[in-house]
Amino acid sequence: MDHLSNWYVRRSRRRFWDGEPAALATLHETLDAVTRLMAPLAPFVTERVWQDLFVAAVPDAPASVHLAQWPTVDAAAIDPGLNAAMDLARRLVELGRGARAEARVKTRQPLSRVLVPSSSHARLTPELLAEIAAELNVGAVESFASAGDVVDYSAKGNFRALGKRFGKDTAKVAQAIADADAAALASALAATGEASVDYAGGTTVTADEVLISERPREGWSVVNEQGETVALDLHITPALAQAGLARDVVRLLQETRKSSGFQVSDRINVGWHTADAALADAIRTHGVQIADEVLALSLTEADAAGADWLTDADLGLSLQVLKA
Repeated sequence: MDHLSNWYVRRSRRRFWDGEPAALATLHETLDAVTRLMAPLAPFVTERVWQDLFVAAVPDAPASVHLAQWPTVDAAAIDPGLNAAMDLARRLVELGRGARAEARVKTRQPLSRVLVPSSSHARLTPELLAEIAAELNVGAVESFASAGDVVDYSAKGNFRALGKRFGKDTAKVAQAIADADAAALASALAATGEASVDYAGGTTVTADEVLISERPREGWSVVNEQGETVALDLHITPALAQAGLARDVVRLLQETRKSSGFQVSDRINVGWHTADAALADAIRTHGVQIADEVLALSLTEADAAGADWLTDADLGLSLQVLKA
């Protein structure tokens, strides 16, 4: 339920709005399995879901969920590599949210980029990188290796791995690793999987024998948990600040839609007025994106707010929202 509700449905809302057949078919199939699995625990709500979604739409569906067969596993449909990549993407998103919270930067404020470990970046497809970027509201997901001089490296020996090869000399090799140029060590290990350190006239160590830590410098928010590190670039340009204002407008319009009792698919017409020049510029610049997010057919700027318009004092914006 968590995978379905808090990830797939939330990440696929745009696809549902567009009526994408693949997205809807996946959701329908998943709800079929989930409804059957929940039926013994929540017999009444699952029966309602079954009647509305399956009896009404699938000609040969059992008359009741309680007469349906228990779901069976189709092992051929499981893609372990894709599952592992998606788990990694969700883990990086979780860490990215933690970095935002630590820096006290609200989610609606766009940021330019997030850095993730080079090894993790290499395991993610362009599609998953795009999902991470959208979920964290950043312009790009980049690896630490591509970040240049914004990263400080540190290196230490992996005593467990070193001990298997060097025995009683493990501590000396570990000290040589700690004394080495960490950035050069990281580069060599990333390129070839091994590097040389100054011990006994030159000793080769492997990637498994060295623990490399990557840490961005000032101006970044960094979270490191269980071997994964995520860093958010906190520099907010004027363009990013303007985009953040536009997201605040989207948030206000979405709340207004909900409080007005509109259906999710209802189109609206919006009138707006503000005395804040920066906010007005943000709405004009990002008008197309705002309208697209809130399903508005029009965003009309007014010289003054009407007497019955909604006013958000914190944002300094007055709105009229009408069903189209």
